[in-house]
Amino acid sequence: MQRLLVTLNRYLPLMFFFMVVAAVVQLWGQVGPSPAAIRNALTPGARYLEAHVGYLAAASVGFWCLVVCGVLHEAKRLPSFMRRGKRCMDILDRLTNKEQLQQKLAEEVEPIFIDAKQLSQSLKRAVVGQDHVCDDLAAQIRRRSALQQRGKPIGVFLLAGPPGTGKTYLAKRLAAELGRKLLHLDMSQFSRGSAASTQLFGSSKGYVGSESYGRLTAALRDVPGTVVLLDEFEKSHPEVHKNFLTAWNDGFITEASDGKQIPTTGAIFLLTTNAATESLQELSTECERDLDELRRAATHALREAGFAPEVLNRIDRIFVFKPISGLDVARVGALEIERMIQGYGLTVADRGIDPTLLLDLMKRHEKLGAAGSSRDLVRALEEMIADSLINVRQKGVTCIRLVERNGAVIAEPSKPQAA
Repeated sequence: MQRLLVTLNRYLPLMFFFMVVAAVVQLWGQVGPSPAAIRNALTPGARYLEAHVGYLAAASVGFWCLVVCGVLHEAKRLPSFMRRGKRCMDILDRLTNKEQLQQKLAEEVEPIFIDAKQLSQSLKRAVVGQDHVCDDLAAQIRRRSALQQRGKPIGVFLLAGPPGTGKTYLAKRLAAELGRKLLHLDMSQFSRGSAASTQLFGSSKGYVGSESYGRLTAALRDVPGTVVLLDEFEKSHPEVHKNFLTAWNDGFITEASDGKQIPTTGAIFLLTTNAATESLQELSTECERDLDELRRAATHALREAGFAPEVLNRIDRIFVFKPISGLDVARVGALEIERMIQGYGLTVADRGIDPTLLLDLMKRHEKLGAAGSSRDLVRALEEMIADSLINVRQKGVTCIRLVERNGAVIAEPSKPQAA
């Protein structure tokens, strides 16, 4: 429809031509011979209609001529003498591709200057035990956002490491700190090849769903600066992986339903993976001070774990997360407990979590070893104290403290912290 309107606008002078011809004909009719008796018998309204009916007819004829020209143009059946009419065509339409020029103009990016130190500190307050990742990620975002000419996304980053170390949460916090929309895609849901691709990139014409955009292309079309989180990327189908190559290398992604190229130059792609966990942990210790060697070795380990070489080649940075240990387990546990309590509409008093409770979490985490996750421990804790939290909430309590008595965790009322 939009293209038809552009075509109609192109042949607008033709409509004016028909209106001028009709006006001349109307003027001739008014000054020519006309029975005086009939003219005098006409009512004022009829005389007005009679005087202007020619203009209405001319406008109608001109409009339908435009429609016919537009339809013929869309069908590529317009007569040759009308196709290249210089007087009816914008200079840009005649000498270049105006639509592509407008699209490229819209894709021009403005440099964004970010305070890397402030961003890193904000991330480290939320994600415990991964200070090296937060510092490096903030620096990468700052450098890439400041580029004025950019033919690729701001960044394509892979967050690798064992589960429960904060990879997904870091991506969420990064989007929040940058004030960007987050598109969280669980890639384990896209493991069925072509069917998975249509969900992300749309369906070709003639197929079911071709009237709507894919989840990824629609998000980037509406909000070009989206942070795209591809969670557990290794679990998606290899065909899905290949569809991302153009987005990361050429700065656009193609929507299958209409063939439109959606820019990705303002987006940030974050991939998470649990693949090659043990190998990456050894490498992160051995190459802690040699980032180039760490990337080379990590790329080799991930390739052996099933990542395609062409995918790894387009990843700007690989961040290896370390397993949490020691007091970091207590820190993560305390934050998770606080979020859990807030989910029940309560707040925790100052120093309101019994240290014995956190010590138990640390011991249980140590027993689980590499397979342990603070997330699993907090889930177990939630089952232990959920009923107690509900009871105090029903009594109208707003602030609590958690204490451990005889092996049981109890929520006790507490006075709200003074502002």
